[in-house]
Amino acid sequence: MDTAAATPLSFRDATEADVDALVALVESAYRGDSSRAGWTTEADILDGQRTDPEGVRDIVRSPDSRLLTVEREGRIVACCQLEHRGEHAYFGMFAVSPGQQGAGLGKAVLAEAERRARETWGATEMHMTVISVREDLIAWYERRGYRRTGRTTPFPYGDERFGTPRRPDLAFELLVKPLV
Repeated sequence: MDTAAATPLSFRDATEADVDALVALVESAYRGDSSRAGWTTEADILDGQRTDPEGVRDIVRSPDSRLLTVEREGRIVACCQLEHRGEHAYFGMFAVSPGQQGAGLGKAVLAEAERRARETWGATEMHMTVISVREDLIAWYERRGYRRTGRTTPFPYGDERFGTPRRPDLAFELLVKPLV
């Protein structure tokens, strides 16, 4: 077993001092050639940015959100957004460093996010949106108890904050998991 995988994880809420490192992590997991080292890349369907410092800072500052930051040996290796939305919590901006993917880190982060949403806010469901053509990623979430709802929202074509689409058929599909 790789020693990095055996090293304990620490979880904390992000601060404004983490913004640049978190933007770099998210970009490395989803965009460009570096993202191809992991399996979560969106490089074949989207160019451009995945997030920016302003967007990350907004999540960190919001009273109803937190950006769960995951460290191993003092280095940020994963993150995810949690947002309190009444009876449910929203899970987003999930990123695992490409070199750390495939060893169970994502499962551990998702489980901790679900636990925190349930215990902190009393959320009874977790909601997330996934680009509908990401069948491999949707299947990964389904194996963790999420179900496809068939409800979609259009991809924000023309809004470069979300990237530059390389295909015309992108949409976000809502996935839901009961947390009780």
